[in-house]
Amino acid sequence: MKMFGDIYRGRRVLVTGHTGFKGSWLALWLKELGAIVTGISLAPKTNPNHWELLGLAVNDYRVDIRNEDILTRLIKEIRPEIIFHLAAQPLVRHSYHEPVLTWSTNVMGTVNLLEASRHTNSVRAIVVITTDKCYENNEWVWGYREIDPLGGHDPYSASKASTELVVASYRKSFFNSGTSTLIATARAGNVIGGGDWSEDRLIPDLVRAVTKGEILKVRSPQSRRPWQHVLESLSGYLQLGQKLLIGDKIFANAWNFGPEQDGNCTVAEVLGKLTEYWPALCWRVEENLQMHEAKYLYLDSSKARTYLQWQSVWNLDTALEKTAEWYRVYMERRQIISLTQLTEYITDAEAKKVGWVRD
Repeated sequence: MKMFGDIYRGRRVLVTGHTGFKGSWLALWLKELGAIVTGISLAPKTNPNHWELLGLAVNDYRVDIRNEDILTRLIKEIRPEIIFHLAAQPLVRHSYHEPVLTWSTNVMGTVNLLEASRHTNSVRAIVVITTDKCYENNEWVWGYREIDPLGGHDPYSASKASTELVVASYRKSFFNSGTSTLIATARAGNVIGGGDWSEDRLIPDLVRAVTKGEILKVRSPQSRRPWQHVLESLSGYLQLGQKLLIGDKIFANAWNFGPEQDGNCTVAEVLGKLTEYWPALCWRVEENLQMHEAKYLYLDSSKARTYLQWQSVWNLDTALEKTAEWYRVYMERRQIISLTQLTEYITDAEAKKVGWVRD
């Protein structure tokens, strides 16, 4: 079976942030696609962590993307053909505690990457991953589109909105000639899946509570978010990367990759569904209004569905079932089923006849 037109086979692909939750799943998929994968990232912040459990054979560099000199030298040595930029300070609550780190990593780290890339003639495509939180949140009940204003209340969200502006500026100023690198941004919803142990994320916090025999304290049970399995967003990134690699300029802009309507649920609804697949999970409400948290956030992904022909494969119920299964198998048997679940996802995508399988 050929995926994404088999375009990644034999390609030199750089993934920044490959030791993180989303980056490690992306590295796994790229290896399965036959890519020559190199990763640039800090060391994993948790123990256990998905990256080390996977044990992938890739070129693994531990570099802070704020270090412009080292990052530039490495990119020139690696000579990637496409870059997926995921390295970031990714946590909202942590951004309140370390705003300078958040701003310098998310904004200047991206500047450093783009500056190094424009001086490396092998780079044909860059996909910069931001977030659904980059929009100016007006607590609308309808979805945010790529043309809606950017903004952000907390340092994380605001820094990601700024990252979008940095990319747009570099695209117009430096990546705008006939033979230039094509660069796009991708904004996904709340991703879930096995292998995430990050702090202040709903499901990892829940898993930690189960491990310790505790009850999870939930701050904002009625907050509504777009939830999707990590493989859903990654399929969008890879499909977008495919279009950029073949030189299709109309795709060099911003893209939403959010779930179908049934994926927009409250925290309480997600927890209720999750306990159907993992009855040991327990939680209770503890209101904490010290930090600002948006109540409503929904992405309109019509653009990706129309022009990329991107579509979801797993609905929220399946995503939660697969997530619960991953952690249960790991906790009970210490087995890693990431590759098994990726294979299941691809099989389901083929049955659904999604575009990236048929290309």
